[in-house]
Amino acid sequence: MRMHIHPRRGFTLVELLVVVAIIAILTSFAIPRFLGARRSANETSAIATMRAIVSAQMNLQAAGSIDTNADGQSEFGYMAEMAGLVPARICSGGSAAAGVVGTNELAPSPLLPSLGAMNNGLASHSGYYFQLWLPGNAGSPVGGLAEDAGGGKLSAPFPDSDASETGFCAYAWPMNAGGTGQRCFFVNQEGVILETSNRTSGYSGPTGGPEFDAAFSIDDDMSANFARGVAGVDGNVWNPVQ
Repeated sequence: MRMHIHPRRGFTLVELLVVVAIIAILTSFAIPRFLGARRSANETSAIATMRAIVSAQMNLQAAGSIDTNADGQSEFGYMAEMAGLVPARICSGGSAAAGVVGTNELAPSPLLPSLGAMNNGLASHSGYYFQLWLPGNAGSPVGGLAEDAGGGKLSAPFPDSDASETGFCAYAWPMNAGGTGQRCFFVNQEGVILETSNRTSGYSGPTGGPEFDAAFSIDDDMSANFARGVAGVDGNVWNPVQ
C-alpha cells in the first residue's frame, strides 16, 4: 500500500496576524508590570541607602573622625569622606582645612565605597541620585554646602565647624522620574526619612534634583524644622516613609 505523506501546512497570513496581536496584548500587560516592579525595587533600595547614610554619620560622630576646630566635638561628613575615597577634613591652625591625600582618608570607612563615588557631586545607585549637604555657616539662617564635584571638600569654602556638629541633610531622586523611580526622599540628622510623590515637582536627572532646603519649613535654612506632613519650601508635602 502506498502511503501518502501530506506536507505540513504553514500559518496563513490571518493566523500570523492573530498571533502577533496576542503577543502585543500580552506585552502591553507585562511591560508596565515589569517597569512598575523595577521602580518599586529602586525606591526600596534608595530608602535603604538613606538609612545607610544616617548610620554612617552616627558611626562617624561616635568615632570622632572629623573635628575641624579641635573642640572635641565630632562633625558630620560628606559621602565621599565617609566612604574613604577622599581625605576627610582636618583642623589646621584652629580652623577647617582639606585633608592630605594618602593620609587622612577614613579607614575603616563607615560608608560603602560604592555609595561615595561622586560624579559632579552626586552619587548614583539603583536608578537614583544622592546628594548630601553640610551647613555652610553658623547662626540663622543656615545655608547648605554641597560636596565638591569629585566628592568631599578639598578646598574652601568649608562647612562650618560648629554647625556641622549638629546637622546635615541628604536627598535621593530618580535618574529618570517615572522610569527608574518616582518618589523623592529626604533625611537629616534626626534620622526620619521623608518622601514626596514627586509627580508635580518632577525631580529627575543629574541636574534636576531638589535644592538643599526643599523639605524644610523655612527658605534657605537647614536649622529649620523639616516639613513633616506639610508642604516644604518646594511646595511638596513631605511625609515619613512607612
